[in-house]
Amino acid sequence: MVITSSSSSTAVTDLISTVHNDIIETHILTRLDGATLASVSCVSSHLHNLASNEILWSKICRSTWPSCSDGSRSFFSDAYSMVEFETTAGSVSDLDCPFPELISAVDFHYRGKLIFSKVVKTETTTTWFKSSPLRIDLVDAKDTVATPIKRRRRTEDTCRDLEKDLTLSWIVIDPIGRRAANLSSHRPVSVQRNWISGEVEAQFATVVETVECVITVVTCGDEEMHVRDVSLKVEKMEGTHLNGKNSLVILRRVMEGKRVNGRNREIESKRRHEEFMEKKREMKEKKMRVESVFDILTVAFGILSFVSLVGFCLWRTSI
Repeated sequence: MVITSSSSSTAVTDLISTVHNDIIETHILTRLDGATLASVSCVSSHLHNLASNEILWSKICRSTWPSCSDGSRSFFSDAYSMVEFETTAGSVSDLDCPFPELISAVDFHYRGKLIFSKVVKTETTTTWFKSSPLRIDLVDAKDTVATPIKRRRRTEDTCRDLEKDLTLSWIVIDPIGRRAANLSSHRPVSVQRNWISGEVEAQFATVVETVECVITVVTCGDEEMHVRDVSLKVEKMEGTHLNGKNSLVILRRVMEGKRVNGRNREIESKRRHEEFMEKKREMKEKKMRVESVFDILTVAFGILSFVSLVGFCLWRTSI
């Protein structure tokens, strides 16, 4: 006897329906993470109804992102999913009418333990914001955040530990359009020491089109490390930073553009970052070659002009 997939699925659905709803809601669904719960909701209409409980999703959002206490299923979908590499202006609305306020909800973990959580509101309507390079800071210049991170003797070991054990979520929220997006790669795409200051800098990033949203975490301290700076910038491939107005256009595209599953966020983000850095190096080398050729032509023109002038003077004196 051959059992088809449809009959097997029906049998599973019938079996699930025999379990009391309270047992499923209290002892099963509450133990699932958001991605698994979303998958379970696709099994049957019965489970879909049970998994659509907003209280359940609010608890999941609160445990995943402590800075976001009012999360819902739609919010989890926005914050968990990953932005598509390419976005198109035609798929987004009101690019010329940016949101008046941008909310940043940031959660910073080390080895699964929350060490930093903060929500920052940024006013986006001022002339200064629109014309200046975008930079959102979470830690005041005179403050530091204590962490349980121990600095190793060798800088390489410290960087390796941070790359493996640090996780960060930076969710930008449009309170008017009620859309959100996570700009972080979850784990660092690079960790290195600043040889001038001696501080260790971890970078989290998301690449969109020809720009990269870069989150930099700066840690300091000889034994127990402190977080001195957490900031967000939007960087072009040429190395310059976008101003607030143009950055909002990118963020709007990120929020309203096409999304993909966020399960492979770390691997995909690092791959995109490496490709972005490679293209950035190629562009820099090309620019240097062009400038080198221009310099050679300038020098050659100068020498030719000088020789011509000397020749002209000698010709005049010989007459």
